[in-house]
Amino acid sequence: MHIGIFLCLYMNSSIAIQGIKGSFHHQVVLEYFSEARDVEECLSFEEVVASLLAEKASQAVMALENSIAGSIIPNYALIDKNNLQIIGEHYLDIHQNLMALDGQQLKDIAEIHSHPMALLQCMEFLKKHPHIKLVEDQDTAETARRIHQNEIHGIAAIASKAASKMYGLKILAPEIQTVNNNMTRFVIVTRKASEVDQDKINKASLKFELDHKRGSLAAVLNVMSDCRLNLTKIQSLPIIETPWKYSFFVDVTFDAYEDFQKAKAVLSIMAEHLKILGEYQNKQP
Repeated sequence: MHIGIFLCLYMNSSIAIQGIKGSFHHQVVLEYFSEARDVEECLSFEEVVASLLAEKASQAVMALENSIAGSIIPNYALIDKNNLQIIGEHYLDIHQNLMALDGQQLKDIAEIHSHPMALLQCMEFLKKHPHIKLVEDQDTAETARRIHQNEIHGIAAIASKAASKMYGLKILAPEIQTVNNNMTRFVIVTRKASEVDQDKINKASLKFELDHKRGSLAAVLNVMSDCRLNLTKIQSLPIIETPWKYSFFVDVTFDAYEDFQKAKAVLSIMAEHLKILGEYQNKQP
């Protein structure tokens, strides 16, 4: 192999994540990929996409929905706007833990810093400690790392057990999330469609637009049903340039790829601007 091609492949082998090592996105990388992969740490999903488009990373991990908080709508828009392709998915049980520097107890904590989603998921626990100030931060693991690096006392983070181990913090209260069955769906995205074996493809993500008239959505859903597709997700987003018109983001599963091909052919006629966001293997538990 030519050395230039080798270096290019090597440089592009990393995975872009929102957050840093020890974050839930990093945990997805560790669980999803069979081999060790370098990560490109980004503090926002916009940075994740920019890293992918600039070819600093070959793939990216993006959270799309949480079983408690619902869809992360801006991420749907980012994937669509930048013409990214979903090539896989991973479901992760989210366990939130309260952690701080060793030698402290809960009564010593004046502030808790974490990502807004993490704070929301732990609100029942946090309500029991009204004297503690809640501070929104960019990332769960980054907060834990900052407490460790700066040796900050009196401030705790909410993050994963992996973050507590990585940054040497003591868990003051384990698994403080309000709902124990708290799961987030992540997707693996790339710049181009993957070469997934057709016999392994049993899920797809689509986007389309419809005329604002009675029965248009019902007709599309009937086509999916007639083609033996199972609708697992539907999310609408307003089209900014056209008031009261919406784009629909849909996930479907199927037993036979031929059924999906038939549905695509019909939907391309019925719906406006049909777009395939990804064809991949269903990993829903």
